[in-house]
Amino acid sequence: MQKYTRIGIDLGKNYFQIHALPVGGGAAINRKLKRSKFLEFFKQIEPCEIGMEACGSAHYWARELERLGHKVSLMPPIYTKPYVKRGKNDAVDAAACCEAMSRPDMRFVPIKTAEQQATLTLHKTREVLMKQRNMSINALRGHLAEFGLIAPKGAGHVRELIARAENDATLPKAIQQVVRIMARHIDALGKEIESLEQKIGQAAKRNALCALLDKIPGIGPLIASAIVAFLPDARQFETGRDFSAWLGLTPRQKSTGGKQKLGSITKQGNRYLRKLLVLAGTSLLRRIGDRTGALAEWAQRLRSRKSARLTTVALANKLARIIWAMLSTGESFRQESFLRVKRTPPAAA
Repeated sequence: MQKYTRIGIDLGKNYFQIHALPVGGGAAINRKLKRSKFLEFFKQIEPCEIGMEACGSAHYWARELERLGHKVSLMPPIYTKPYVKRGKNDAVDAAACCEAMSRPDMRFVPIKTAEQQATLTLHKTREVLMKQRNMSINALRGHLAEFGLIAPKGAGHVRELIARAENDATLPKAIQQVVRIMARHIDALGKEIESLEQKIGQAAKRNALCALLDKIPGIGPLIASAIVAFLPDARQFETGRDFSAWLGLTPRQKSTGGKQKLGSITKQGNRYLRKLLVLAGTSLLRRIGDRTGALAEWAQRLRSRKSARLTTVALANKLARIIWAMLSTGESFRQESFLRVKRTPPAAA
């Protein structure tokens, strides 16, 4: 069997480019493999280190290669880009992966299981359907506004708008038909979204880590399952700040000459988790007046000096660090110390 020190792979749909370094030195081997011959090639070589970009289908192929005994490392594409030489093609990208994986300071992406990817598929499908529902609602509002029918903002007022349109005899028949079509479409999307949320909730109940995170105020089964699916191992981050920075919730640094300059949050990293945590912070801020404890007092002090949106993002940052600590240690949320419901004194007799 052939022996290689390490192999870099540039993934594709039908063709895969490999850059292999033989044991003992010598010229690198560059080969383009068809999809049907990809696994067959790796069955004929001894187990070695393999590097790929964490792109589409990467987790699937990583699991397949690990079943063959190979050690697979996934890297963020942005971290392999500096190793791309002049002129970009599949062979150059494969060589860049092979070089990047050898760096001692390279950051790798944990390989997700099929179950974690299935959970993420539920979340992504729900996100797509929610966008389609919002597009349909906005289209219906725009159509009816041309005929003088409007309703307050929010999806909760759409039924009111549809009812007014159905009862308005002055509307042309074509518009009434459009309203019926759009109403059925919006209702169908709403039912599918509710079905997906139920499936996500059922999967979260069966997961111990999701049950652990569900105890954090503002973090429900939906957010908990997304975090556990996106973050297979919290210990890949050394600190809670590293996890928060991965979500794009830390200030952008423009420091030089020993002078620290911090700007707005970077908004880099996982957009979906960042959005969910900001929504959790928004929900928590609305109820913060009814809570007491270290976290509630900190949020109230910040709210007295800053805007609601800035406070919401800061709360999301805090929640991210709490989540990392709980996932890293397995410790439950300390409700009595950080955030507890205020107890009103009994009325005097």
